[in-house]
This record gives sequence, C-alpha cells and structure tokens, in this order.
Amino acid sequence: MAKVGAGGGGGFAAGPSALLAGAGLLLLLLLCAPGARSDAPRCPAPRPGGHSAGRGAPGPRAEPLPPAGRPVVFAVAPGDRALTLQRARGAGRSGRRRRSGAAPAEAAARGPGAPSRRPRGAPGDGAPPQPATPARDPDRATRFRTEELRLTSTTFALTGDSAHNQAMVHWSGHNSSVILILTKLYDYNLGSITESSLWRSTDYGTTYEKLNDKVGLKTILSYLYVCPTNKRKIMLLTDPEIESSLLISSDEGATYQKYRLSFYIQSLLFHPKQEDWILAYSQDQKLYSSAEFGRRWQLIQEGVVPNRFYWSVMGSTKEADLVHVEARMADGHSQYLTCRMQNCTDSNKSKPFPGYIDPDSLIVQDDYVFVQLTSGGRPHYYVSYRRNAFAQMKLPKYALPKDMHVISTDENQVFAAVQEWNQNDTYNLYISDTRGVYFTLALENVQSTRGPEGNVMIDLYEVAGIKGMFLANKKIDNQVKTFITYNKGRDWRLLQAPDTDLRGDPVHCLLPYCSLHLHLKVSENPYTSGIIASRDTAPSIIVASGNIGSELSDSDISMFVSSDAGNTWRQIFEEEHSVLYLDQGGVLVAMKHTSLPIRHLWLSFDEGRSWSKYSFTSIPLFVDGVLGEPGEETLIMTVFGHFSHRSEWQLVKVDYKSIFDRRCAEEDYRPWQLHSQGEACIMGAKRIYKKRKSERKCMQGKYAGAMESEPCVCTEADFDCDYGYERHSNGQCLPAFWFNPSSLSKDCSVGQSYLNSTGYRKVVSNNCTDGVREQYTAKPQKCPGKAPRGLRIVTADGKLTAEQGHNVTLMVQLEEGDVQRTLIQVDFGDGIAVSYVNLSSMEDGIKHVYQNVGIFRVTVQVDNSLGSDSAVLYLHVTCPLEHVHLSLPFVTTKNKEVNATAVLWPSQVGTLTYVWWYGNNTEPLITLEGSISFKFTSEGMNTITVQVSAGSAILQDTKTIAVYEEFRSLRLSFSPNLDDYNPDIPEWRRDISRVIKKSLVEATGIPSQHILVAVLPGLPTAAELFVLPYQDPTGESRRSPEDLEQISEVLIHKLNQNLVHFELKPGVQVLVHAAHLTAAPLVDLTPAHSGSAMLMLLSVVFVGLAVFVIYKFKRKIPGINVYAQMQNEKEQEMISPVSHTESRPSIPHTELRRPGQLIDEKVESQLIGSISIVAENQSTKETTTYVNV
Repeated sequence: MAKVGAGGGGGFAAGPSALLAGAGLLLLLLLCAPGARSDAPRCPAPRPGGHSAGRGAPGPRAEPLPPAGRPVVFAVAPGDRALTLQRARGAGRSGRRRRSGAAPAEAAARGPGAPSRRPRGAPGDGAPPQPATPARDPDRATRFRTEELRLTSTTFALTGDSAHNQAMVHWSGHNSSVILILTKLYDYNLGSITESSLWRSTDYGTTYEKLNDKVGLKTILSYLYVCPTNKRKIMLLTDPEIESSLLISSDEGATYQKYRLSFYIQSLLFHPKQEDWILAYSQDQKLYSSAEFGRRWQLIQEGVVPNRFYWSVMGSTKEADLVHVEARMADGHSQYLTCRMQNCTDSNKSKPFPGYIDPDSLIVQDDYVFVQLTSGGRPHYYVSYRRNAFAQMKLPKYALPKDMHVISTDENQVFAAVQEWNQNDTYNLYISDTRGVYFTLALENVQSTRGPEGNVMIDLYEVAGIKGMFLANKKIDNQVKTFITYNKGRDWRLLQAPDTDLRGDPVHCLLPYCSLHLHLKVSENPYTSGIIASRDTAPSIIVASGNIGSELSDSDISMFVSSDAGNTWRQIFEEEHSVLYLDQGGVLVAMKHTSLPIRHLWLSFDEGRSWSKYSFTSIPLFVDGVLGEPGEETLIMTVFGHFSHRSEWQLVKVDYKSIFDRRCAEEDYRPWQLHSQGEACIMGAKRIYKKRKSERKCMQGKYAGAMESEPCVCTEADFDCDYGYERHSNGQCLPAFWFNPSSLSKDCSVGQSYLNSTGYRKVVSNNCTDGVREQYTAKPQKCPGKAPRGLRIVTADGKLTAEQGHNVTLMVQLEEGDVQRTLIQVDFGDGIAVSYVNLSSMEDGIKHVYQNVGIFRVTVQVDNSLGSDSAVLYLHVTCPLEHVHLSLPFVTTKNKEVNATAVLWPSQVGTLTYVWWYGNNTEPLITLEGSISFKFTSEGMNTITVQVSAGSAILQDTKTIAVYEEFRSLRLSFSPNLDDYNPDIPEWRRDISRVIKKSLVEATGIPSQHILVAVLPGLPTAAELFVLPYQDPTGESRRSPEDLEQISEVLIHKLNQNLVHFELKPGVQVLVHAAHLTAAPLVDLTPAHSGSAMLMLLSVVFVGLAVFVIYKFKRKIPGINVYAQMQNEKEQEMISPVSHTESRPSIPHTELRRPGQLIDEKVESQLIGSISIVAENQSTKETTTYVNV
C-alpha cells in the first residue's frame, strides 16, 4: 500500500517512489532512517512530552507512539532501514486482530497458556500440516518436513532494561559487525522519557556492551540518527526536557563528543551526497543547517511549514547546497523559497513560484517540484520539471479533483492518485508525460483507507525488480478486487487463483467471478499482519497475504507466493506469517503470527514449494520483531523478543551460514524468462533472469539475478492513449468530447513546428523499436497561422484585489494564436499602458503598482495578422481600513428621522460594503453608502452598530441613542484648565461625563434619572447636557414639558452662579458653565480621531457640491461613481467608490437593501471570485458617554 500523505480534502501530498520502488521486506525498514535522496526519510525527534509524528508527506515519517501499555521498538539500520516493533504486556503482541484460528472469546476461555486452535492443515509452531483427505495432486501441494533442524544462534539479555518500553536499533551492515541499541522508558503519565540505555555490539550481536558511562550516567537519550552516506557517523539526541544537546560519534558509536544546542530538534534531514550536511527542524518551526555534522548550526528560515523542506536533487540543480522550503508568511499565506545553505539571507532567497501557494503543498521530488494553488474554490496543481518554469498540471477537463497525492516520480514520469469530485473513499490513478504536465487515466476507483495519523493509504503496490509492474485493489460495485499490470497501468487483469490449495486439493475458482485478492498493506514492521513483500534481487518472487473469492476479505486470510512474477500463485500457509528474504531471495524465512511464545521458524530453499522446520532458540520467545542483516547476502538475522512480559529484552542472533553446503557456481543456475500470461514482450523488451535451481542448496552471495534484455517490435500494446483521448471498446484512442486536438498547437508560431498527436503515446520507459512506432508516434507539423482566441487576464494569485502601493502581478493567457508574432497592449486603467511583441516575454507576468485606490479597468488587446482579441479585468485596489467611527445624535425624539454616518480612517480605502444593525432588527441592512436615515417609533435606549467590509477586513463601531417624545439639551463648557488634561479618547470622556453628572446632581438636587451628560470629542472640551423626562416603573409619575423647563432653569441658574464644579485631581478645580439651551438634540459629527465638528461639516458640504457637479457632467455606472480623464485620447480610467467625505443622501427604509436584494441586483462592486474575509472587531463602543448613576 502506498502511504501518500495526510488526510483532508484538497490536500496535496506525496509518497516518495522509494515507498513503492523499494518494495519487498526491506522496504518495510525505511520509515525512520535518514535516506539518500531529497525526499529521504526523516526521523522526527521526540518532543517534550511525547514522540513527534510526521504527517507522512512529502516523505515517510516515523509513526506515532502506541497507546499506553504497548511498548515499541524503533530499529534504525543504515540509511534506508528502519523497523518498528511492538511488544505487549502479558502474552505476546497486543492490538492485532486474529484473522484465523480461535475467535478472541474462545482464546480467552482457553487462557493465555492454552494452545491456539487452527484450521485443518495449517502448520503450527511445532507440527506440519495434517491433511484431512488424500491430495488429488500431491505434486502441487506445499510440502513440509516433519523433522526438526537446529539453527546456529546466540541469545543476549539487555540486563537492567526490563522496564524499558521503547528501543531503537541500528545495524551498520556492509562488512561491519557493529549494532547499536538505544532503549528507553517512556512514562505515559508524565509524557516524557525517564530512563535510557545505550548498548553496542561489535560481533554481529553475539554480545553487547552498555555505554551509559561514555555518554554520561545522568544523560537521558531520546533519539538515534545515522548518517546515510557514512554509517560510521552516529548522532544521539538528548531529551529536551532535561537538556538540548547532541552526542556525535565518528567511529560507529565507540566514543562520543557532546555539543549543546540553542534550539529543540524536531526532525533532521541528511544530505543525499554530503555526509556532514544536515537540515534541522526545530519545535518552533525554524529551519537550521549544519555543514559540520551538527557541531555548528546556522538559521536558514523562520516559519517553515512542517516536513516541507528539501535538499536539492543532484542532476536537477548544480548547487548541491540549495535548500527548498515552504515558509509561512506573517499574513498566514505560504510561499515557496530557495536559498543556499550557508548564505540564506533575504536578499539571496529566490521565489521560483510567483505569488503565494496553498499551505502544506510544496513537494520537491527527483526532477519535479509540485505546488497547489486554490482559486475560485477549486484546487489547481502546478509542476516544474528540472526546475524550469511552472506549468499547470492537466487532468481530463471534468476530473475536477478535490484531492491529489503524488505517488511516484520514478523514470521521468509522475504517478498520481486523484480523488475526483464524485469520489469519497476511492482514488483514480493517473500517469503523466515526461514533464509531468499532461495526465492520462491508468485505473479508476482504487481503494483507499486512513492510516493511524490520518494519512491517506492508497491500495497500490509496485513490485520490486520488475519495471512497470503494479498491484492495485479496485472497488467495483462495493467489492474490492486485486488487479495486476505489467505495463504501467495500460492494461490490468485479475489475479488467477491457485489451482490447488495447501494440501493439493483442487480450487474451483473461475475468472472473473472468482480470483485471488491480496492485502497490499506495507507495514513498518515485517512482523505484522497483512503484508506484501518483493525484492529487487529476487524479481520473480512475491509473498503476500490474501484470500480466494469474489472480493478481498479480512477473514480466512492465507499466505500466498508467486515465483513467476504474479502469473501463478501457490498457497503456502493457512495462517498469517511474516516472510523474510535471505541470501538474495534464495531462502525464504517464515514466522507465524501468534500471541504465544514460539521457538521455531520455517525455511524454504525452492521459492516456497517446500518448507523445513528449524528451531532458533531453546526457550519459547514472545517475538516482537525481526531485523535482517543489511547488505547483499543477508545471512544473519536478529530476533527481538522477551521470555515473559516482565523479562529483559532478549536479542537472538540467528546465523544461517551453516545451512549452506557451499557457494553457488554457474551450473547451479537456470534461465527464467519474464512473461505475462505467456507474452514475453513486457515494456517493449524480453528479459531473461538467472535463477538458482530449486534442488541446489548453495549460497548465492552477491546478486545472481543477472538479466539479459532484448528489445521487441512495437505493437499497439506498447502505446497508451495520449492526453485528451479515450480508449473505446474497439481499442482505438479517440478524442474525448471536451478535447480539441488543435489546441496542442496553441504555443507555437508560424514557421515553427509542433508535435501533432496521433492520439497515442508510448508508455514511458518502454523499450520497443520499429513496428508501429512510426505510425503511433506524434508527427512534427508546421504551426498553423491562427487568430488570437481565448484571451484572459488574471492576477497571479487569482484574486481581484490589490493593495495600494504594492506590486500586483498580472498574467495574460491565450488559448490559441501565434504567440511569437503577436502584439500585446495592456492598459492598467490608471493612465499607464505597456506593449509587448510576443507572449513569451510575459511568462513571468506583468508587475504594476497602483498609487491610488479604486476600481480600475485593466484591458489587454492582442493582435496578429489574422485577427485580434481583447479581455477586461476589473481590479479593486484598496488600502487597509484602520478605524471606523459611527456618528449620530446622542438623543433623539420619537418618530423623527435620524441620520447615522460611518466616518472612516483613512478616508479612501476602496470598495466598501456597510452592514447596519439597529433597534430590534434581526436582519441587517446592507448599503454601499456610508450613511443611512431611520426613525424610532418608541421611547427607550437603542443600540446601533455599523460593520464596514473593506477588502479582507471587517471593522465595526457601536453607539447607543436615547429616544424620548420630548427633552431639553444644554451645551456645557468648562474652565480652560480641563483642556490640559484631555487626551481626547473615549475612556476619558466616559469617566469625565460621570464626574460632571455627579457634580450637577449634588449642586441642584435634581434626581439623576433626569440628567444625561455626554462629553463631546475634540478640543476645547465641551459636553452636552440632556434633561430627560422620567417615568417610574408604574408608569404613573411622568414629568410634563413644564417640569422639564423648570429643571432646565434650575440647572442654568446653578451653572451661571458657578456652583457646579468638580476636582479633577488634588489642586485642580474645574468649573462647569452653561452655553445655550435648545429643544433639539445636537449631533456629534466629529470622529474620535479628529478635531472640530464644524470643520467636518464644512468639508462635507464642500465635497457634496463637487460630487453634484461631477454627477451632472460625467457618465454614471449604477451604484458606482465613474471619473474619466482623457489625456492623449486615452489615459486614466478609474472607478472610485463614494467616500465618507461626500454628501450622502439619507436612505429611507424602503431604499435600504437586504442581503438577498443585493445578490439579486448583482451590485457591480461585489468582488468576483472567492476572497477569504478575516473579521476584526474594532468597536469604539462609546455607549457609556450616557451616564445614569
């Protein structure tokens, strides 16, 4: 199964080709070791309080820790090896479902020590299968030898580590006898590592030495790293909760030097070629580099997206020290950056992809770079081949992908899994041309599942050693079936079930109603269920678990083997076993999956036809996992386990050299020809391999599968349908209904040539020659002269907004036309225009800076000798809105029209939408104007809120207005010393209003319910005193107008006698004076940040007159005022929104638009496309200027 990335719709993740091409059992040892490629595995270091787990994209990641109670071993082998092993508390391994044998309830009833019941004929640990009926074809039955043989083995206990529940193992291999083991005690309650031990063996695991004294007795180690290009270099990471340090060894772990770190490492990425170059990702999302194997570090970039950093791939770029990162900007967007490892300053960083990309979407893999950009609610995928300019990846027009995962980039071709708009748990497989641009369908409805981290797991497996061979599980009518292809997905077929079962009885299984189905799950631990394995050095042998029937099942699982590359299969066990390859696949080792301790295993020297029973330990062992010796021969194996759940770790070294009589000679081999159901030409060649004769029990040593290859004559089977073509029932590739074959010539010019597709393209890496190759190969053809057609102009980021004073990049796109002999004229709509002689000079886009806000009409005109085309873009240029102030009266009378105005800062910000909430309305009023008029029909306190939407921000202000049938108001002034202490902010005005009211009540004896004081913004300091009628809760006592007059006279009398005063601070007395009395409310027209209200009023009147003149003499777009200034026949044309400084008419209720009305009327100022809006509540909320105490 291809593990290709994190879950989530619309995501873009990759599973490196190593996850497929590596294949086989040793592939299972990949996931936690530093690799030798740019997409090499990265080993996350445990965070404080837990183990860090990568998302699985863009490269393989270490798996998360199991739940409490499930100890685990991480085994790290050289460069491309890692192993995850689990040990249970109690009996054997926990958490694995039983596929066959006794049901869980039955096993519990028998007790942990009882033998496991198994189906008839299934080989147990200590007995061969017992046939129930005579075999009809004994020659086809799998044979099992009954006598027990003994393997050479030694056992070593890691004394003192019985409580440790995690371990990491590194086996140098390649003529090295050194093995390193790091064991740890992870406390699940504390969420941290509390103990660790380091062990080292120099005799292939026969004995081990404890090295705690060499690294420091009090040092707690959390992780073990190995340099992929020099296995002698080891790196240990301390637990960051205690200290942040590295211990470095250059002699395979014999001695160490300690270096302190100023940051906490989360994961490391080693360079594929340079042994001392490392990238370190910290827990605070910073990326560091070291050119001295961790001894010194240098900061490269902050805000790096997890797992989205890569080394350059050798062969694609000349700079070996070039680093690719996806960085998250301050505004939340992501950007693709590259820079040199030792010189990564802002001035030296490059941006290969113009504009922003979707978060967590950068993939750098082999010769390809992939990014994702969502616009209009749809994800769009872009690819750069060999670091050339990015091109949009072309899927069939109506694929409409919602999720894509790059599975493989081997052999200059992209294999991708795409979830289309109508799929939920399945994906379609697509395969590309060499550049990774044009994709054609390879297989529909491939099954997918979710991994433990939420990763998407695609049921696809690439068989190791055979180019172009894949296995996939396809969902058909809610049934999952296994298919196989030998030509990279051009043709698929079901697997033929074995003719006989384990005992030789015939199997009645007729295609297509019945077939063999396999579990394609690739596990991090070979000692787990549901695995499939193959190996480069044994290209014909495939071992997998599965079942025979109409569909794939999780029950009645057996083990199957194919020794002819998937053409025929044999059943080898009726229960699940782990199968390892020894001696280049010359020997297969099988261990039974069981929760009981075992002491035996099975060996086959003839590709699974017969099996011999061997004991590898004298005491039964609960097996946690198995690790084979790295290198070519793989003749030593270490079994990890324990005798009981409280015992020490037991390491059993098994040496298989003694089972061989001699090394193989030339006469011990026979030729074997690869074929597919008898067809010898596969991927355009006949390939012959060398296989050891089954009766020869000799050791192969170095890889013996030498291959002879002979090209075949090309036939129609060597060609797939080209992009835009579909294969019909007669086998022909014909254009899809949506595809115009002539569109492929759009990028060429008259006088040049282009490749005119025949509807076919040869399968990439196919080696056929002659035959129909000439007939099916695209033909060079002279570029036809075409008039421009399909012209579009868009922004690079797909948005219709730009910020004043900042660069905006415009992209001109043309579907057809002579791109080299075309005149392009671009008018930015602000009085500036440019011309280009061909489209190629505009590949990187056109950059322009707008100095003013408004809606600009950007036009592009394309002309050649055959015709012309034009396109228009309405671009909204804005500047950030910083402040909103709602201006309206403090008090008003019932049934009287009230004006409310939103005053903005700055005044010119571009296209605005105003949302008004007032009274008890449950639905807002939406306008394009910054002022409205309304009435209140009942007395009381009412709240009014205005929200202003400007570009990507929403600001608001809220005010309260008192409504009475009649009231009196009096302007107050103060002694000049108050101005010295007036900061002119809402909070100060609120507090001073409370103080003034209190002094008025004390001086006059008037009840506080009759008085409302509001200090006005600006200087000199002034306030409005409102005399209000008061009605008690019973509604019987209410002041008449004469009473209000009497109260007003009392207030004026006291004020005129200078009897109203207050102490602002010790020694500062402020007198309150009366200015004038009125029966109408005064309106606060002064914004919180400005000065005099009179100045604002005059400005409004002046600008209103100017707008009136313009309206009379200039054309008008409904809802938007248009100003046109002609200079040299055609210059600036800017559409400007109405600002708050213009005179706004009052809008009665009948003219205010509801949200639905605005949509129906298609207001022209609405932005085209989807723009994410971040709401910001910036309410001044000066409601407390009305004080009732």
